[in-house]
Amino acid sequence: MIPTLIFHSNSELLEGPVFDKVNNCLYFVSILDYLIYFYDPTTKEILSLKLDSPVSCIFILERKKILAASKNGFFEVDFNTLQKQFVFQIDIDNSVRYNDGIKDPLGRYIIGTMGFPEIKKNIGKVFSYHEGQFKTIIDRTTISNGLAFSLDYKSLYFIDTPTKKVARYSYDLSTGDVEFEFNVIEFKGEGSPDGMCIDNEGMLWIAEWGGGCVSQWNPLTGFKLNELKLPCSNVTSCCFDNHSNLYITTAKSESKKDWHGGGLFYIELNKI
Repeated sequence: MIPTLIFHSNSELLEGPVFDKVNNCLYFVSILDYLIYFYDPTTKEILSLKLDSPVSCIFILERKKILAASKNGFFEVDFNTLQKQFVFQIDIDNSVRYNDGIKDPLGRYIIGTMGFPEIKKNIGKVFSYHEGQFKTIIDRTTISNGLAFSLDYKSLYFIDTPTKKVARYSYDLSTGDVEFEFNVIEFKGEGSPDGMCIDNEGMLWIAEWGGGCVSQWNPLTGFKLNELKLPCSNVTSCCFDNHSNLYITTAKSESKKDWHGGGLFYIELNKI
């Protein structure tokens, strides 16, 4: 299970990989370059499109068409035509930007914020947006990061990175409301939890900023099950493809020896 470098642009902050399992393609972003990327693993085609502010996460709409969250609002991006169109904005403070997001089965967009250009304690929130209406579902966060639903959609797992914990909230699919239950995982090593995804068995895979790895955890027991090392320190997020193999984004670090930070990696966990 050796990581393969798929793409490297020397990005300061490569993030937010999302795999379209229907159309077999990957999207990811370079937040501070305002760039959104499309990658076709069959043809190896890579396309990019630039917005006018930091772009943090992707929601899939249809083939080569997505909704992208940028500081200046949510844009529909069509990689068939390389066109973009403003769709909506949530009333966020000027001192924050969006970060990780996820969509529930009823089409609600759930997305967190964090301080920008300066990270400030407790000024972030997690919003839920649906059919023109939005509400705050988690308040007073610092770096709102990984979001993942349990397989039955009754629980929402959430990472506020500086806490070094993964929290579990009960999730009411009918209303979109959440209620904090307890922290299911606590990181005690060098790495801090960043982005995450969930596998077909309900296990969480968490990118470790400063930890140089993606780690697998059982959220029911809080036990760490596995660790996949990357050749760079700051690992930002991960997602699974159709074959339950892993795409991983990374960011640059201050180390002059960190040649691979800011790259997109692929780890084959299962032979195709």
